[in-house]
Amino acid sequence: MKAHDGLYIGGAWRPAAGRDEIEVVNPADEQVIGRVPAGDAMDVDTAVRAARAALATWAATPPAERAARLGALRDVLAARKDEIAGTVTAELGSPLPFSQAVHASVPIAVAGSYAELAAAHSFEEKVGNSTVLHEPVGVVGGITPWNYPLHQIVAKVAPALAAGCTVVLKPAEDTPLTAQLFAEAVHEAGVPAGVFNLVTGLGPVAGQALAEHPDVDLVSFTGSTAVGRRIGAAAGAAVKKVALELGGKSANVILPSADLARAVNVGVANVMSNSGQTCSAWTRMLVHRDRYDEAVELAAAAAAKYGDRIGPVVNARQQARVLGYIEKGVAEGARLVAGGPEAPREQGYFVSPTVLADVTPEMTVAQEEIFGPVLSVLRYEDEEDALRIANGTVYGLAGAVWAGEESEAVAFARRMDTGQVDINGGRFNPLAPFGGYKQSGVGRELGSHGLAEYLQTKSLQF
Repeated sequence: MKAHDGLYIGGAWRPAAGRDEIEVVNPADEQVIGRVPAGDAMDVDTAVRAARAALATWAATPPAERAARLGALRDVLAARKDEIAGTVTAELGSPLPFSQAVHASVPIAVAGSYAELAAAHSFEEKVGNSTVLHEPVGVVGGITPWNYPLHQIVAKVAPALAAGCTVVLKPAEDTPLTAQLFAEAVHEAGVPAGVFNLVTGLGPVAGQALAEHPDVDLVSFTGSTAVGRRIGAAAGAAVKKVALELGGKSANVILPSADLARAVNVGVANVMSNSGQTCSAWTRMLVHRDRYDEAVELAAAAAAKYGDRIGPVVNARQQARVLGYIEKGVAEGARLVAGGPEAPREQGYFVSPTVLADVTPEMTVAQEEIFGPVLSVLRYEDEEDALRIANGTVYGLAGAVWAGEESEAVAFARRMDTGQVDINGGRFNPLAPFGGYKQSGVGRELGSHGLAEYLQTKSLQF
């Protein structure tokens, strides 16, 4: 797609207040593929005003009509699936098959799920002698990351629109072209002017202005825990709602009765997909001491098969960060069994699929989010030790448990301090709530739980 040189505000593409631009770089070849406006606080204010002006009419729009607009949006996204996949590949570096299967397809399914929920959800209920109304929160400020650029947008915008809210979106500066394509789709779907607004810009400028804007009623942010803390503090000072989907350091617990080869191979695939840039990736593999050596060999062999099959990480800063973590892991005593801290290509921000063995729970690579194709393999003594290690970080976003019997895996999963657990390789469910415990966030996305984040309740007493 061709980059727009304006911001989508009030149903039209408009020039930004300033002249600053953001260069969009293809991380596979380091070439500039487009430029977009770097919106500022003035642009954010204009967008928020447009969203506020559109709120009353959109909130009063019957849910069936809001559902119809979301259904139309889903259809536009489906019709432009190939363009979406190509755009994500160009600015994120994701291999085209993965962009087609995940980056383009999952948001279509999520948009469709909210079209159905908007039509079926009960926005009014009787509770004893009261009628409880579920009303839109108001103007939503959405701040999204680059790792799943369209999915994260749809996961915020679709439920907000279904609830009757209006939205101002500030997408990640690394992947603004996908966000512009989404704005085109919103326009084509007939969503009324001002209901959705897009301001491209830098996080410390446009993102901060949006999070702190006094006329934004809810801030929905996905990104690092460090930034989430600042947004939460700003929102708390203004007594406004937040929904925060933050970092993760998920454990993949392989119990002794599990099919070891399957658990390891699926676990490695989980970490390597999207070049490890997934907040819910199972980056810590926990294996019983009696099967540890075999698991390490399997993991090293599985990682080596990926080689050139994974794309680059998103930018030079991220590449340096990931390579630095690998070096730190080795320096702290981890054993390198696949990959390593050397960039595998002269051009592009690539990182070799890496497996670190003999990792102990206190090591940096076992505690901090790396956000790259790096797997740490840890040894545990018994089930209680495994649980201690699995729960032994500040994060609690996701995880996995493998066992010979499903009931055994479920019993362990019930004791994990995390928001989502895959049982023996469970499949993605767009209707299931996603979100974290502890410092992995506040609130939930997807399904009816995601819709509820954008609603507030009013009780009428009779």
